[in-house]
Amino acid sequence: MTKRHIKCPHCGSSKIIKKGKSRHKQQYYCKDCKRKFLSKKRKKLHIIKKIIEEYIFHKQSYRELKERYGYSKQRLHKTLENYQLKEKEHRPRKIHLLVDALWFGPKKNKNSFCVIVFRSQKDKENLYFSVEENETQLAYLKGKQYLENLSYEILSVTGDGFKGIKQAFFGIPYQMCHVHMERIVRRQTTRNPQTEAGQVLLALVKTLHTTNKKIFFERLRNFTFKYQDFLNEKTINHETNKSFFTHKRVRSAWKSLLYFAEDLFTYEKDINIQKNTNSLEGHFSHVRDIVNVHRGLSKRLKIKMLFIIFLASTIAPDKEKLKEIL
Repeated sequence: MTKRHIKCPHCGSSKIIKKGKSRHKQQYYCKDCKRKFLSKKRKKLHIIKKIIEEYIFHKQSYRELKERYGYSKQRLHKTLENYQLKEKEHRPRKIHLLVDALWFGPKKNKNSFCVIVFRSQKDKENLYFSVEENETQLAYLKGKQYLENLSYEILSVTGDGFKGIKQAFFGIPYQMCHVHMERIVRRQTTRNPQTEAGQVLLALVKTLHTTNKKIFFERLRNFTFKYQDFLNEKTINHETNKSFFTHKRVRSAWKSLLYFAEDLFTYEKDINIQKNTNSLEGHFSHVRDIVNVHRGLSKRLKIKMLFIIFLASTIAPDKEKLKEIL
């Protein structure tokens, strides 16, 4: 069928017919000059996608893109701002999740925000991501319900110790990240504890990566038995006549370890359960590097960049993945 509203860009003829597809786009054929071409609209969309790809994944600046495509800074900015994101395509299945929040700005700052991310470590795929003002139990519950409504079956969850995660995924095996457990204890004992109990507790938590549940629990019980009086020791403030724990920080580290003790070795029940969130944290580190390259981004554009990266599930997507997300 002749397309009278489409003209050949080579000879200006209106004798145009459809001629298959090229790179998943409609191709046209000119009967006069015998040449094939894509419509200008398709070509423009292709350029826009290339600009977005190079700006985000190749860390190109406005200045570099301006030289390559001849777009002004204002036009480039408008192109990125107006680009419509695609919906994520899902393949519901059984999954073991890594979950965490990536923060931008200090947590107590009213202009800060975080992105809650659920990632399948086995497939290296981000299945859910949502921008939130605060990291809350409700935010994680919303993500859980979203995936379950799509018919995903969540077999386990590995998290960083935020209590809302465990509560949101109640009834699902929960694995406390070993790296975060060590950080929580070290935050209270410091890297160089001044008390014997602090030194022993820090040494104990460092064995998490190389021991099993039976041995670790035995060592924890021995620690508790030996240092219980020390941990429960109180000091009286004679001015207020109130008492407080003398070794509050070491006691706090010990209590945290007791709280998460049952969740530290969930991975022993299933080899597919990850015992730390290192993969997700590494992903976050690369994402933050890309965002930091482009300083002065508006919150809206920063969120759009983040969503494109999380859609790709990587900072270095191949051509097929780019076709899916752009």
